[in-house]
Amino acid sequence: MLKELFLAFIVSIDIYLAAAACCNSGIRIPIGSAFIIDMFSTVILFVSITLSDIISEVITSHTIHIVGTAVLILIGSLNIAKSVLRNLIRRLSDKGSFSLKMGDLSMFVRLCLDDTAADMDSSKVLSTGEAAVLALAGSLDAAATGLSCGGSDISASYAAVSVFVCGAAALLLGSLTGRKISSLRHDFSWTGGSFLILFALLSA
Repeated sequence: MLKELFLAFIVSIDIYLAAAACCNSGIRIPIGSAFIIDMFSTVILFVSITLSDIISEVITSHTIHIVGTAVLILIGSLNIAKSVLRNLIRRLSDKGSFSLKMGDLSMFVRLCLDDTAADMDSSKVLSTGEAAVLALAGSLDAAATGLSCGGSDISASYAAVSVFVCGAAALLLGSLTGRKISSLRHDFSWTGGSFLILFALLSA
């Protein structure tokens, strides 16, 4: 059960940071939208763990574990690089030496640079459709983490329940502390990447 809780913690980091960013920008996340974000992560993790168990019956669990570990390290590194890029853009913008037109970028890239881009109609309320887009963009960590668990003793059901509970707590906490976290003027998405790499190394 400890591994399932650690998985849930890793997945919930991005949920918390997205909720915090929305809170700081004055974007309200209704209960329905929060439920979609939470359920999306839960279902993605459950399906990916179940799929990895099925694949491990065809391919050796050792092979899928090695591939999964490499993917986790890669995604973790990309998350850290994304955080560095966000901090760099923020610093250059604060100095007035850089201006980025988000409208010229694809939705996926916009969400990589700014979670609040999910509020596509600028209504300051995250609709269910916008919540689904935000959850989809942030589901890569959950999918990769689940797929790396093939042949292990991790229960898909326990992991899914843990993610649902931790995700709900992360959404609530992010909504309550968003302004305080964002006032630090730093991007903390690197923490999720760091924990992904740590999980990959501990599972190796």
